[in-house]
Formats: sequence, structure tokens, C-alpha cells
Amino acid sequence: MARGRSRSGAAKGAGVSGTEPPRSMSAKPPPRSRQRANAPKALAAALPAAVERREPLRLWAPWRMELLESQKPDGCIFCQFFAAAGEESDRQNLVVHRAPLCFTMLNRYPYNSGHVMVVPRSHVANLEDLPGDEYAALHDELKATLRVLRKTYRPDGMNVGMNLGVIAGAGIAEHLHYHVVPRWAGDTSFMPIMADVRVMVQHLDDAWRRIHAGFDGA
Repeated sequence: MARGRSRSGAAKGAGVSGTEPPRSMSAKPPPRSRQRANAPKALAAALPAAVERREPLRLWAPWRMELLESQKPDGCIFCQFFAAAGEESDRQNLVVHRAPLCFTMLNRYPYNSGHVMVVPRSHVANLEDLPGDEYAALHDELKATLRVLRKTYRPDGMNVGMNLGVIAGAGIAEHLHYHVVPRWAGDTSFMPIMADVRVMVQHLDDAWRRIHAGFDGA
């Protein structure tokens, strides 16, 4: 009986002093309430010191006021520009190139120098509703525009895309159009309202002349 008790005691001792360490309360994760309380401190420690501000960052973009205060035209300006005829009208409307089913124009409130829009003739809001011939013509015009901008501005890259719908940021949601924005290393970014300073280095009239001449030479 003593031998059995000894073996039993040894077995019990192995459970304490064997290879498995004894469990302790400190190994358990802290309660969820304590985790939630510590989360802001952990986040603040992980953030760079530059973003730890007592006052909110002010977004300074006074150039947007011209757009906000400008008189909104009646009807669709893209349809109006397409119907207008003559180089003088195109220059006034910033249309740099025309094709039978689409045209390319400068953005009057550009995000960067050389910012243009490629617009189909049809007044449709959804890309899938564009007739097949206009879909093909629109993308031929887009390719030609990219070639002209690369030759004229020699950008390091370009943003190309559509904002379909007001919720997606479309300013003229009822008439779809491509945005093409030349980009350079160290420029003001595609969304300049997130920067403290925005610098436009080219007047729209000069941009119109250069891009219009680029299409003529293409």
C-alpha cells in the first residue's frame, strides 16, 4: 500500500514539476472591458507623432470656391459643347479635340496641369447603356488622348477613370465621361484638397493650345 501511495504521489508530482509549466492567472488575456479601455492608448502609441494634434488639420483649398460660387448652367454642358460649332466655341468651352461620336476637353477646375475629360455624344449615365459604336469610339479617343498627353507633358504616370453616380463623386452624373490626370513624382496628388498647398503651374489657355496642337500633330 505504501508503494502504491508513493507511486501516486510521484505521479501527482510529475503533473507539477514535469515539462508542462503550471498554469497561472497572469497567462490569461485581460478582460474585454480592459482591452477596450487600453485600445486608445495602444493606438496613440502606434501613430506617428506628426498626427498627434490637439487641433484638427485644416484643409485649405480656396480654388474650389470658384466652382462652388459659379452659376450653374441649364441643361447638360457636355451636350451643349457637342452641339456648338467652330474653333472659337471650342476654345471658349475648352474642347481640345472632336471626333464624330465623342470629344476631349480640359477640366476648368483641374486637379493637375493637363487634366482632361473624354466625353461621348450620348447623354447616358451608365457605361453599359452606351451604344456599341460610341463605346468603341470613346475608347479610341481615350487612347489618342493618352498618347497626346504623354507626348505633350511627359508625365511619370496618369490617373484614368470614371465617377459613375453622384455618390461616386460625379459632378455631371447624368452624362458619363472619363477623367485623365497627368501625374508627376512629388506632385500635389490626385485629391489636392488633402494637401496644405496646391500649385497650378500652367494657365488653361496655354494648356488648350498645347493639347489642341498635340492632336493636330497626332
